[in-house]
Amino acid sequence: MAIHNRLALLRHLRQQFKIDWFGYHGIAHWARVRANGLMLAQETGANTHVVELFAFFHDSRRLNEHVDDGHGARGGAFAKQLLGQYFDATPQEMELLEYACHFHSDGYRESDVTVMTCWDADRLDLGRVGIVPNPKYLCTSAALKPENLQKAHARAMDWKVRMVRKWQGQKSSLNG
Repeated sequence: MAIHNRLALLRHLRQQFKIDWFGYHGIAHWARVRANGLMLAQETGANTHVVELFAFFHDSRRLNEHVDDGHGARGGAFAKQLLGQYFDATPQEMELLEYACHFHSDGYRESDVTVMTCWDADRLDLGRVGIVPNPKYLCTSAALKPENLQKAHARAMDWKVRMVRKWQGQKSSLNG
């Protein structure tokens, strides 16, 4: 199964996105979750189609950048609405995707390997909000490997540093 056109899918997701596209849960986060997930899937054997779709949909229906109960379930339901229009997936892939989205913020650690890879991909990006991923919340042995933890955390911290510099520059221009 495949995504028909990633750019068209991302354009559609952006049109309906309710929060800052460039914020903590926006497109840069999705890109890092995708990169983390594909990195982990090389070792876990996870379904990469589901991992990629998870990256795009898991936070796509957020209403705010803070506590937003139900956003994962809304993201999974939104993916189901777009099935066939922007991407194809088997019934089993959709079941995994919806489950991974629905429960990604609940701290679970046991499930299908594809779901666990999705959850780890997201959790490995916590550096963007100043949190070092805690190994006790990771699901797969691939995510626990020091080199994978370091690579994902460095990716998140690079974004955070760029955003802080941007915000500082905006603040300086307002004060100057």
